[in-house]
Amino acid sequence: MDDKRELIVIVEDDSGLRRAVERLLRLSGFRTRSFHSAEDSNVFEFASEARCLVIDVQLPGISGPAFYGTLHLPRPPAVFMTAYDGVRMRRAIENAGAHTVLTKPFLGDALIKEILKATGSPH
Repeated sequence: MDDKRELIVIVEDDSGLRRAVERLLRLSGFRTRSFHSAEDSNVFEFASEARCLVIDVQLPGISGPAFYGTLHLPRPPAVFMTAYDGVRMRRAIENAGAHTVLTKPFLGDALIKEILKATGSPH
C-alpha cells in the first residue's frame, strides 16, 4: 500500500453507500478507513489522522455534526452527506465547523470535487 496517499475517513451507517464511497475514493487514489458509527472503536484515532472526513449527518447514536464537534482542534476538513437537507441541519453542520454538505443522492464526481476543495489538494 502506498502510504503517501491521503487518508479519507468515512463514517456512514448505510453499508451499501459506505462501501460505494470507499470504492470510489480508493479508485480515485485515496487511502480509506470506514466506520458504521461515530461510536465505533478507533474512529477518533483515525479521524484525527485523516486528511478529510466524509460523514453522514444522521448516524446511530451520536450525530455526524456532534461527532465532528468533539474532535480535537485543528480538525480535518469534513464533507457531510445527508438525505434530509434543511435549514436547521445546515446550521448544525455550519456550527460544527464543517466545510460542505452533499444531499443524497449525489454523483461520485461531486464528492471527489468537494474533498479536493476541502483539502486544497490538486490530487
